[in-house]
Amino acid sequence: MYVFNDKEYPCCTSLTMGLIGGKWKTVILYHLIAGSLRYNELRKKMPTVTERTLSLQLKTLENDGLISRTVHTSKPPLKVEYRLTDFGQTVVPLIRAIADWGNYVAKKHASHHS
Repeated sequence: MYVFNDKEYPCCTSLTMGLIGGKWKTVILYHLIAGSLRYNELRKKMPTVTERTLSLQLKTLENDGLISRTVHTSKPPLKVEYRLTDFGQTVVPLIRAIADWGNYVAKKHASHHS
């Protein structure tokens, strides 16, 4: 049994997928590889995600320590930035491999629509 953040996982792959699995977490992490982004910048890069889903996924990634959220309050409007933490940086090779494999599948195996 593997335990992370008081959650139990039956094996190492289930722990990995628990942290980065689902439709949006890897996408968020992928966009943050290049550097920090504000909430609205993430929204623009992910036009099909709902605001509620994006907020929930950001909160989960933050709770799991993969990303950090910084609020800049020096002058309005409030600016919130998200970035990969040092722990989040450790998942970058995995996210890159997932992206590379997606490109491979798209080029070699995707059905062609006319």
